Amino acid sequence: MKAPTMIRHIVLIKFKPGIEETVINSLFDALSDLGDQIAGMRGFDGGISVSPEKLEQGFTHGFCIDFDDAKARDAYLSHPTHQALGAELVKAADGEISGLIVFDLEM
Repeated sequence: MKAPTMIRHIVLIKFKPGIEETVINSLFDALSDLGDQIAGMRGFDGGISVSPEKLEQGFTHGFCIDFDDAKARDAYLSHPTHQALGAELVKAADGEISGLIVFDLEM
């Protein structure tokens, strides 16, 4: 039997012009705090792009969360706090849902 595969959840955000960094940091802090509530969520890394390549296409911020497996990722996705924070991210994103990219990798 194959062992469960770790999932890396990657989100890139193109925030609306004028969104204050304190608002962004507050959203990221709240997402990070979900690790205390969701088994299998391990680690949150997020911030502003520092890529010297400048290929972000307006996606200035991003975050990654590692999950033990798809079950832990799915628990995060359905968690009411995540859903509320996700709605806030969508409202803060330039173009709303089109201002977000979500990509999950099996590791």
